[in-house]
Amino acid sequence: MPVTGPDFLSLQVRDLDASRAFYEQYLGLVRSPAGPPHAVVFDTAPIAFALRDLVPGTDLAAVAQPGVGVAVWLHATDAQAIHDALVDGGHRIVAAPVDGPFGRTFTFADPDGYHVTLHDRA
Repeated sequence: MPVTGPDFLSLQVRDLDASRAFYEQYLGLVRSPAGPPHAVVFDTAPIAFALRDLVPGTDLAAVAQPGVGVAVWLHATDAQAIHDALVDGGHRIVAAPVDGPFGRTFTFADPDGYHVTLHDRA
């Protein structure tokens, strides 16, 4: 019985309300009615994306960048518009937009410092 692929993606965050607001405001994500009280699950497909409170013993302040070595890529219908809104909002862009095999692609740092890449080719 092999694994069939990724099914759920969750980031631990310092401030659940602030991170939820960031992902809703800048990425346009919509909260799903599903999810436990310590997490925000967004209505994304085909893989669920969520934010959750820190697991006891996790200290994001103890690392220079959370998630080093893990690539988080999300599809967007208009990556450039999201990039521009993030810049206007004063958020850090890690890699400027480029056009490539995944369409318009760029990477930003979220409020906790996770690097997230957006691309607009499905």
